[in-house]
Amino acid sequence: MIPVSSRAAGIEYAIRDVVVPATKLEAEGHEIIKLNIGDPIAYPGLPTPTHMVDAYMESLASGNNGYSPSYGLPMLRTAIAEDEISKGWNCTSDSIYVCHGVTEALQIIFAATLEEGTKVLAPGPHYPPYMAYPQMFGASTIEYALKSDDGWAIDLDDIEAKMDDSVRLLVLINPNNPTGNVAGAEEIDRLLEIASRWPNCMIIADEIYDGLDFSGKQVSVASRSKTVPVFTLNGVSKVYYAPGWRIGYMAIHDPSGVMVNVRDGIERLLRSRLCASTPAQMGYLAGLTGDRSWMDGHTSKVKARRKLCLERISTIDGLEVEEPGGAFYMFVRLTHPNWAADDKEFVLKLLHEEHVLVVHGSGFSQDKGRGHFRLVFLADEATLHEAFDRIEVFLNRHLLAKA
Repeated sequence: MIPVSSRAAGIEYAIRDVVVPATKLEAEGHEIIKLNIGDPIAYPGLPTPTHMVDAYMESLASGNNGYSPSYGLPMLRTAIAEDEISKGWNCTSDSIYVCHGVTEALQIIFAATLEEGTKVLAPGPHYPPYMAYPQMFGASTIEYALKSDDGWAIDLDDIEAKMDDSVRLLVLINPNNPTGNVAGAEEIDRLLEIASRWPNCMIIADEIYDGLDFSGKQVSVASRSKTVPVFTLNGVSKVYYAPGWRIGYMAIHDPSGVMVNVRDGIERLLRSRLCASTPAQMGYLAGLTGDRSWMDGHTSKVKARRKLCLERISTIDGLEVEEPGGAFYMFVRLTHPNWAADDKEFVLKLLHEEHVLVVHGSGFSQDKGRGHFRLVFLADEATLHEAFDRIEVFLNRHLLAKA
């Protein structure tokens, strides 16, 4: 048997790993209620805006299908920069790099900044690639705590205690995936102050859900930083409802001029992989430069579904949740000790017995996610009610069996 590399064998991605048993059940004829993946297109009533689709199709129809510049179409880079300026910082088009989704942007950043013995400091729980990818470059991910009993607020004291000379990247996901926590200006300022003491540390500000802030607190990290270098990450997938287009970007804020060599490395890596999809970039351009009033209707639906989930969870024995301030996830606590000790068993048994698919919390952090599960609250209201009915039946059945 030809061996697999250790870096590939060690990769886990819980959000999609749980799809494997669900697919087997579907092949047997079962219908699965899927609340596992943050793909707004998978749920009814939240389509990609027509003018963006039209721009994508026009690019195809006009033959605009060739390679584009490695750093992104100039028109799109300018539009992204203008959008970032509206968030409060002096962004320029040459600081924008368009990627094949935010995931590729992360891979490029890690490749350009990490080496053997370096560290990434990321929230726990967190989006899985922050744990999976750094190891490919000899680095390690250290989790800082989010306060599970305080709306998943950042534990800034924990960050301070874990910072050292080997930390190259300090990650803030805001709003957070999977918890929905939103960090405000005061927390961000404190985080930047901590980072400022370590001259080799850069911030990754993952702001892909910034337009889905229900708290009113979300602010651009770059807009708050006067000295600390910041990678802002964003894209078309969540707020513009086009995840399959795979267009994201990194915006580099380098107020102290210390990232010249890092930028050179990033540009070399981007040139070596050619470019992001040209027609998809044209679709995103239409979203940034066109009318955005459609967002109000989508956001109203998301808020209504969020409210429904909060109400249903509050009535079900065995579940608790900290109200999310943004994004479209809930990180639900399993209060019965049997499930709190093994959230993955809960997820798999719920899938097989009631055909409801969610993601085990330990898939977002073995330590800090244990005893929880993540659900996506984008399904229509009838589907959400049916899912919670089944979850309640499941919990009651197993509580009675253990009594």
